[in-house]
Amino acid sequence: MSKLNLSVAIGNYDRCRPLMDGAVKIDGVDPIFMALSPEEIFFRAFRGQEFDICELSLSSSTVQTAQGTFPYVGIPVFLSRAFRHTSVYCRTDRIQKPEDLRGRKIGLPEYQLTANVWARAILQDDYGIAPSDVTWVRGGISHAGRPEKIKIQLPENVKLEDAPEGETISSLLAKGEIDGYIAPRAPDVPAGTPNVGWLFRDPVEAAKDYYRRTKNFPIMHILGVRRELAEKHPWLPGAIYKAFAESKRLAIEHLSETSATKITLPFAEERLQEARDLMGEDYWSYGIKPNRHTLEYFFRHHYEQGLSSRLVTPEDLFHPGTFESYSL
Repeated sequence: MSKLNLSVAIGNYDRCRPLMDGAVKIDGVDPIFMALSPEEIFFRAFRGQEFDICELSLSSSTVQTAQGTFPYVGIPVFLSRAFRHTSVYCRTDRIQKPEDLRGRKIGLPEYQLTANVWARAILQDDYGIAPSDVTWVRGGISHAGRPEKIKIQLPENVKLEDAPEGETISSLLAKGEIDGYIAPRAPDVPAGTPNVGWLFRDPVEAAKDYYRRTKNFPIMHILGVRRELAEKHPWLPGAIYKAFAESKRLAIEHLSETSATKITLPFAEERLQEARDLMGEDYWSYGIKPNRHTLEYFFRHHYEQGLSSRLVTPEDLFHPGTFESYSL
């Protein structure tokens, strides 16, 4: 039987590299890998369904699953996870604590971005700041006029306005015309710009405290396979999951070998041990069972923030062939 020749668009992550360099194979697939930025993958995937297998925004996937228009089927491979306390910036001359954001203006590149869903959930659950308590200003991070990937209809009590023509949310923050900023990337301002900094002055400690209380390691990106391919080849989603899980296992095994530091960063081994002490050996888990709590928490907030038209479940988003696997 000839193998399926499929395009695979993912970020250039260490957890994917054993797949990309051929050390791990996807059963029955001859892949064409493309290492692209998340922004490019998502735009091309949600606008034109250009890839057979690709990294996908959890939020955008949830929006379209609720609408019944999702052209992919989810695979519980969580290529990007991040504690989003480092994603919230503010004017440090007027915002001293999260509660100070009530009644203020916060810039964001797209309302429905996964990082922003998580940040709003943190602000609401931990500090009582509801999405309706602020005015949201939408604009590009580095370029004015960033388009939304997908159309959304927000609740009437959510105030969302566009950045002034020719302005980015980075420039507005630097000039003090907005009070806060939430995005997956840092604001595009010169180093040392006065009065611009993290809302959480020690975001690492804030994130550790958040994990101890909630046991949530926020999921940003999932993997998807084109729906018609999964329907035609029901073995395919499971084969993809198996390969990506093995690739991640090898990457962490490589990272854990400490004779020579594998990444260009001091204290890498110490940080790895800190992560395991806090979150356990399988600190970057794939699969539904160890992540159901986190997924359901995200789906609830996504629905309550008015982004999904109904409450989505893991069974709605992910292929049934990826919920269980064999064991010896």
